[in-house]
Amino acid sequence: MPFDRRFILSVNWSLVALTAMLFGVGVLNLYSASGFRMGDELSMQPFYNRQLIWGLAGLGCLLAMVVFDYKYLAAIAWPMVISTSVLLVLVLVMGKTVGGAKRWLPIGGFAFQPSEVAKIALLLLAAKILSKRSERLGWLDLAGILAVSLPVALLIIVEPDLGTGLNVLLLVAGLILYRGLAGPVFKTLAIAGPILIPCGWFFLKPYQKGRILTLFDPQRDPLGAGYHIIQSQIAIGSGQMWGKGFLEGTQSQLRYLPEKHTDFAVAVFAEEWGFMGGIALLTLFCLFLLQFYVTAKNAKDRFGSYLAAGVFFYFFWQILINMGMVLGIMPVVGIPLPFISYGGSATIVNFTLVGIVVNVSMRRYLFKKG
Repeated sequence: MPFDRRFILSVNWSLVALTAMLFGVGVLNLYSASGFRMGDELSMQPFYNRQLIWGLAGLGCLLAMVVFDYKYLAAIAWPMVISTSVLLVLVLVMGKTVGGAKRWLPIGGFAFQPSEVAKIALLLLAAKILSKRSERLGWLDLAGILAVSLPVALLIIVEPDLGTGLNVLLLVAGLILYRGLAGPVFKTLAIAGPILIPCGWFFLKPYQKGRILTLFDPQRDPLGAGYHIIQSQIAIGSGQMWGKGFLEGTQSQLRYLPEKHTDFAVAVFAEEWGFMGGIALLTLFCLFLLQFYVTAKNAKDRFGSYLAAGVFFYFFWQILINMGMVLGIMPVVGIPLPFISYGGSATIVNFTLVGIVVNVSMRRYLFKKG
């Protein structure tokens, strides 16, 4: 089907603008996070340069997502899940080990993270399966969607990458709730859930248990598991109302704050821009999420609605968990903040998912040739 220029008028330009603003804020923040002081000199690491390159690649993926009708994404859902599962198995067998975890496949001079692609694959498949009918899910339907998503999530968790595995499960859980559960199913899970969830404690690795315990008392291991939370809270608190100013954050510039370019990038932002800057960033994210809600509500069919809703849950949970762990009210699980944290694979996936929602929004009307 040839591209109709009238689609351009139907693009959700607010979503495009908010995405560009968040990415721009992220690059500026990474520029600051890339710096560290040695005496009176400010040296820079190349994180922000690389992020710009990944952003350009992500923009290309966003544009690629809008040139065809999104209904064709349903056809590639199963092949994508199967091929991604194979890649996740390859990661466990021959992946690159960094920090005690196998999460990357080396390709040339780059490291590719299949778990990021798994997010898109499961989104497409879950949206395809759940959008077939409109009635609430019974036990059989629920078992079917879990049988598809749980093996992929487990392959990610055993790398180990608890954060990404949790993000995938929460995405699927969000779509299940969006579809709705039949009364008996909902009541059973509401009773059994609080009982079964604590059993997961026995399947956690020692360092994961330590992170949870440290959440309630960071001072129990101030130089170990509690170090990240303590330094993050110091950075955020020292920003006070208006912040210390761009490139003036002592916790980041003097390298007290760990993972300042990835999981704790927003702590750098809060130290330099203060409480008001944090509120402004949170407002941007709220407006960003609102665009997915509006697109899901106005989509022309159920598949498009589920795609937009799935992307909403994908970003919502990442924003909530990352900000929660940086503030010290959630365990540190390694979930980055979209467009703010450094990461090549994650940046490309983020732009791709935005592109899918732009595709849904611009095709909410049916045009006929005149």
